[in-house]
Amino acid sequence: MLKKGSKLNSILTGSCPKCQNESMYKDKNPLHLASTLKMNDNCSHCGFRYQIEPSFFYGAMYVSYGLNVAVGVAAFIISFVFFGTTLPTAFISIIVALIVSFPFVLRLSRNIYINMFISYDPNFKKTDLDK
Repeated sequence: MLKKGSKLNSILTGSCPKCQNESMYKDKNPLHLASTLKMNDNCSHCGFRYQIEPSFFYGAMYVSYGLNVAVGVAAFIISFVFFGTTLPTAFISIIVALIVSFPFVLRLSRNIYINMFISYDPNFKKTDLDK
């Protein structure tokens, strides 16, 4: 399921979508909030440029919105339905869940967005960029 070459592997590990040999991010830990979104310019293994076009990752905001809605709904269902809390407590649990998941959702949305457009290519080399 998480074997090299699968989109799920690239999305969950944050690796280069083209070769999946290197992390796209300068700091692999998303909990270092100052560097959560700092990305390498290119993959050092295959040379793929992550910023495909100017403002490419603005589209990841739409993916982030969907992920945040999913986190909020899940937090509400877990809190209200499974634990039987009151409605105000359930809404507080949504806010807490969104704050806690914030850095993970940011990275995951970028990973999903770039993997929507770029596919794994085991034969991609740095020389392919010149063609």
